[in-house]
Parts: sequence; C-alpha cells; structure tokens
Amino acid sequence: MKDFSKELTFKTSRSSGAGGQNVNKVETSVTVLWNVSNSGFFNDEQKDLIYHKLKNRINADGFLFLTVSETRTQLMNKTKAVEKILEIVDKALVIPKKRLATKPSKAQKQKRLDTKKKLSEKKDNRKFRY
Repeated sequence: MKDFSKELTFKTSRSSGAGGQNVNKVETSVTVLWNVSNSGFFNDEQKDLIYHKLKNRINADGFLFLTVSETRTQLMNKTKAVEKILEIVDKALVIPKKRLATKPSKAQKQKRLDTKKKLSEKKDNRKFRY
C-alpha cells in the first residue's frame, strides 16, 4: 500500500448526528480531497485504473473525495478518513485474475445424471396406478 497522505487536503464542516450542543459549535466532520491526476506516487496506468474503478467518487475537477463524520472528534475523523482513502485506492489498484473456463469431469456429469434419474424414479413411484 502506497502512502500518499502528503498529497491529501482536508476540509472540515459541522457534522450531524450525536454530540448534543457540541454539534452546533465544532466542525468535526472531515472531507479528504486528493487530486488524482497531479499525484506523483502513481504512474499513468495506475491513475487510469483509479479513474476507471472510482469514477463515481471522482468529481469533474479530478478530485477523489471522501467525507467522514463517524466520531465526535475532528482528529479521529481525520485519521479514519486517511485510512479509508488509502484503503479505497489500494483496492482499486488490484487487478483480478482472469477466470479460466473449465469443463465438468465425466464423474461429475455421471453423478448429475444419476441424481436426475433417482429423482425421476421417486416422482414416478408417486403416481397412482390401478
């Protein structure tokens, strides 16, 4: 996992939720902004991958943003926001392995046919005969 936390910028705002009167006075909600295109930590291929996988989180200006307001302190929210954005970008950079198409074995085919035959016989035995 690359630590590009030096490139992050933070905005604070008043958060909703628990906190009583404190909510109305203190800006505890933290929004993390990261300019993907100006990043020096990733090459062009990685940036394209990030743009492709996180396109719904990246705005028109090319900023990836994330807002955290889980805790009642700004410092804890800032820490969680950095962890989450690093994790999100790290997951976006993972390229899944290609699935290899396989065929069922002869034993699997035979087992499936035997099961079908047994079920058919069981249902056939339920019929009323004179």
